[in-house]
Amino acid sequence: MMEVSLDKVRRLREETLARILDCKKALVETKGDLEEAKRILRRKGIEIARRKSGERTAQGIITSYIHHNGRVGTLVEIHCQSDFVAKNSEFQEFAKNIAMHIAASDPRWISTEEIPGKVLEEEKTRANSGL
Repeated sequence: MMEVSLDKVRRLREETLARILDCKKALVETKGDLEEAKRILRRKGIEIARRKSGERTAQGIITSYIHHNGRVGTLVEIHCQSDFVAKNSEFQEFAKNIAMHIAASDPRWISTEEIPGKVLEEEKTRANSGL
């Protein structure tokens, strides 16, 4: 097994926020190539996200935003994997910001079920082309 420097592991960790062990494994697999290790970690993250995307989470919060004039408002439900996250002030601030952005953006659809299939596929293709 190839030895990788602690400095490279630390640098990869800082740039990707991946677990230290995952960073070390990616660097060993790529023989120390930082850019290739980033690609491996990105693919691994996408795979994990894809697996988790089908899971229903039991924790989360419901929050609202009412514009100062009282004519526009939103109510959002944001899920997470633990109550620890749901109680976190940063997560709660994130949910409030999402509610405010939805109110400001005048969305065409409220849920993914309402989006026409063709539009959804086009957006997925556009999003995946940048990976």
